[in-house]
Amino acid sequence: MKIFLLGMMGTGKSYWTKKLSKKLKNGGYDLDFLIESHEERTIAELFDEEGEAYFRKTEAKILRWFGEKKTFVLATGGGTPCFHENMDWMNKNGITIWIDEPIDILVERLKPEKEHRPLIRELSDHELADFLSRKLAERDSFYRQATYHLHGNAISDAGFAKIIKENG
Repeated sequence: MKIFLLGMMGTGKSYWTKKLSKKLKNGGYDLDFLIESHEERTIAELFDEEGEAYFRKTEAKILRWFGEKKTFVLATGGGTPCFHENMDWMNKNGITIWIDEPIDILVERLKPEKEHRPLIRELSDHELADFLSRKLAERDSFYRQATYHLHGNAISDAGFAKIIKENG
């Protein structure tokens, strides 16, 4: 089974990748981590030194590596579906699951992580909520193309188990 997890930063994509890959006994990967390993720089450094266009091109290239893998769970970056026809590619090459948490939960999760996230590191907490709302509005049309949409109480072991059972 090939599973791509998508959604805004802070929704728990990395958390669920670890949990699902353990349950399914397959590889669990974090796209941002793979980009950092490949580039030997942090995401923040890539944005600062090369710009977002370079980052997005690299992101698309590394995402395509998963076309060769047979089974995996991949946590994508929040913006991954929105560039280089990545959403279409993921839908053709696996199951896409949109993890959709409310903005107020994302703000609380992201406050302590701002320094490591280039898109939000300069924002106050109030600006963070506005920024996330705007980003979600920009990305919504891409996220809605996902095979599955989990929100609220469906973001749970049972919610993921139902998807896995349907595709098992």
